[in-house]
Amino acid sequence: MMTELLAPAGSYEAMTAAYAAGADAVYIGGEKFGARAYADNLDEDMMLAAIDYARLHGKKLYLTVNTFLKEKEVGKELYSYLLPFYENGLDAVIVQDFGVFSFIHTCFPDLPIHCSTQMTITGYRSAALLERLGASRIVTARELSLEEIGKIRSHTSLEIESFVHGALCYCYSGRCLFSSMLGGRSGNRGRCAQPCRLPYHVLEGDRHLNDKKSAYPLSPKDMCTVDLLPDILKAGVNSLKIEGRMKRPEYTAGVVRIYRKYLDQCLRGEWTGVQEKDKKELFDLYNRDGFHQGYYKQRNGRGMMALKNEKALKKNAHNEQLFLELYQKYVEKKDPVAVRMQVDLKKGKPFRIEAKGCGHKVILEGNPVQEAKNQPLAKDRIEKQIRKTGATPFFVEELKLSMDGDIFVPMQEVNELRRNVLEALEAQVKKANERQSILPEKEEEKEFLPDHREKIFFSASVQQKDQVEALMKFPQIRRIYGSWQIFGENFIKKCKEYGKEPWFMLPFMVREAEMKKLTEQISKALSQGAAGFLVHTPEQYALLREMELEERTVLDAAMSAWNKRGSVFFKELGMEGDTVPAELNVQDIARRNNSLSELTVYGYTPLMISAQCVKKNLDRCVRENSTLFLKDRYQKQFRVQCCCEYCHNIIYNSVPVSLAKEISAIRKLPVRGLRFDFTFEDGKTAALRTEEFLTAYENNGAFEPSFESTKGHFRRGV
Repeated sequence: MMTELLAPAGSYEAMTAAYAAGADAVYIGGEKFGARAYADNLDEDMMLAAIDYARLHGKKLYLTVNTFLKEKEVGKELYSYLLPFYENGLDAVIVQDFGVFSFIHTCFPDLPIHCSTQMTITGYRSAALLERLGASRIVTARELSLEEIGKIRSHTSLEIESFVHGALCYCYSGRCLFSSMLGGRSGNRGRCAQPCRLPYHVLEGDRHLNDKKSAYPLSPKDMCTVDLLPDILKAGVNSLKIEGRMKRPEYTAGVVRIYRKYLDQCLRGEWTGVQEKDKKELFDLYNRDGFHQGYYKQRNGRGMMALKNEKALKKNAHNEQLFLELYQKYVEKKDPVAVRMQVDLKKGKPFRIEAKGCGHKVILEGNPVQEAKNQPLAKDRIEKQIRKTGATPFFVEELKLSMDGDIFVPMQEVNELRRNVLEALEAQVKKANERQSILPEKEEEKEFLPDHREKIFFSASVQQKDQVEALMKFPQIRRIYGSWQIFGENFIKKCKEYGKEPWFMLPFMVREAEMKKLTEQISKALSQGAAGFLVHTPEQYALLREMELEERTVLDAAMSAWNKRGSVFFKELGMEGDTVPAELNVQDIARRNNSLSELTVYGYTPLMISAQCVKKNLDRCVRENSTLFLKDRYQKQFRVQCCCEYCHNIIYNSVPVSLAKEISAIRKLPVRGLRFDFTFEDGKTAALRTEEFLTAYENNGAFEPSFESTKGHFRRGV
């Protein structure tokens, strides 16, 4: 495909402005299932009108369906929502949920699927897997380097879409639980409250790492890569994506017109660099403590962070004049579609009009042209009437008129034939991509209960050696997931000695540069007797498939599906099991197929996995697994674990999830296993938490935790 400039639209007005400024395509949300629930999203009629508008203007329109969907939403509701857009020729959908991916691929087979950045596609293995499964495009994780994108290009024929301008999430690809765990507003459902843009006091032991000038350690600057366009294109990116569906139409138009200018220079081979006045204009449109060039040429760093979090959208005269200019040129101004018309008026022959536009042609004929009895029809009058396109979306760019000199045609007939030919052309353009869908199989909403209650087992994930020792005395625990820091021959030996399955818990994030090391660790673990692997990302799963180990994989909560189609999707690919997603409540879980799922009943929830490093950005990189704390305005402290071997940070919730008071409800749930997730607890604490829960569970009781905790989303959901 030709390189595409892709713009955001939080409204119909922003869409038309983006097209007018030079965007080839726009991504926009409808009334449901979009990751920007607070944008001015389009209702069904407006979305249908937007699809028509895009087609008439030779543009493309992509619909965001990029949230996780609950079981009751996948099926009839999703089908009814997408059906009119699909039939009307929608160009593509952007999808995060693997169950939604599977559903759309089955029911709307001709609809291209773009895999959202929130799928966290970090390498060529997962990209190639999605291509085989039916994806037409991937939106790369924003943390990828140009080298990593180049590898995806060399291993797949997928379209590659990458962000080039706008705001960045602090965590990998926006897969964040911070907002939902603290306030119930889930970023995975389009309602992020942006806790990353709040101030935090950072502590390492008794040492203070920041002050008022660096009070916002989780707030990235905005991204601006216009200087890197030649490098981005060389890496193999097909679609240059601008972020900003919550911003004004003038912002969208302003950013688009500058990227259009320099993209065209690149495509013509005329690149000479970006003028300072254009950089200044981008800066004036919006920035947050300046700009950075994203992750394309750096892994992380202080220069990428807006530690003061100051938005430099100032209400000065220059800025207001810029927005006024953009409004008048792109927002307010109409953008009619050019048509070429040929009119033939030959005496005794049918009145004939041909209209060409949008790659289509229509010819209509009227009554035979009469000989003029009195005053012949003037040529300029015919031209004037033909150019009156009225309420149609067209204007006559070129008119060829072939007529005899002594003829007469009633003006009513001229107007009617002109109107009919333009209406026919518009209808032909709109019908060009109409499709037929496949009805989904009728399904009954039901609760999925396990067949054999006695098959439910307990498991635990551990990250400290003394946790392993502490859990050996509990015969109920059948499986232990050991993190890469402690997994090894001694761990496996200890597990087997006490009759437990030793599973290797992979790091939360592994990038291409570390993939060889991870592969060696997996091979070593296998040789030592590892039973299987707990994976966190599609790239890890794809690697294990490459090693023919997919049937020994368990998906962690961040990768698991919210609905049964997603579970079936991975079961058919080959997985041993998965983990119930953290944002589902008890009713959601009951509707989901959990026959292969474990439910976490205790543990500190990872809120963010980030390529950034709080320690490095505020202090220095010491290449040690440092532990820091973020203290918020309510004096809550969130642990930050620096994982230096695989270069990422994990930010944990301030208190652990504990479902100790929900044992009665848990026993009724259709899950195959219950898991304790231990992170930084000492062995004594891990043993105590385990013993309390197991005792209550076996007695079908409940207890009040002796420690501060939360039920997470078990009762409130999202």
